[in-house]
Amino acid sequence: MYCLGYNYSTATLVGIIALIGLLPLLWATGTGADVMKRIAAPMVGGLVTSTFLTLEIIPVIYTYWRVWQLRRSKSV
Repeated sequence: MYCLGYNYSTATLVGIIALIGLLPLLWATGTGADVMKRIAAPMVGGLVTSTFLTLEIIPVIYTYWRVWQLRRSKSV
């Protein structure tokens, strides 16, 4: 499935793989784990947010903007 040139499965897979790579940092209990948890938690949130924005929100905004632009060019 494509949306604005992005392949949903590819973009989702990249986010999931990066998230899986950060999970050991979130669950770590050894020396220095408290520092790494504070670093990994915002990264996970950023990955989830950016993937959602890239796949869902930005295409919707672009579609509304393009429709507005086409309507505006027809009226001129």
